[in-house]
Amino acid sequence: MTNQIALQVNGETRNCSTETPLPELLKQLGLNPRLVAVEYNGEILHKQFWETTQMQEGDILEVVTIVGGG
Repeated sequence: MTNQIALQVNGETRNCSTETPLPELLKQLGLNPRLVAVEYNGEILHKQFWETTQMQEGDILEVVTIVGGG
């Protein structure tokens, strides 16, 4: 029995543990959670909900890196 699930991140299939909270998934993907915005299953997910959002089989995430400049 496996505890891995498949989900889509920016159009690519990724695997993670069933109990993975969003900030941990972002770190596993090499992203700094402080510098990204996340669309979770079609909805922008406010950062206050990130810690309580656990990945589920078939979730679809779009992750956008925030870039500063002028």
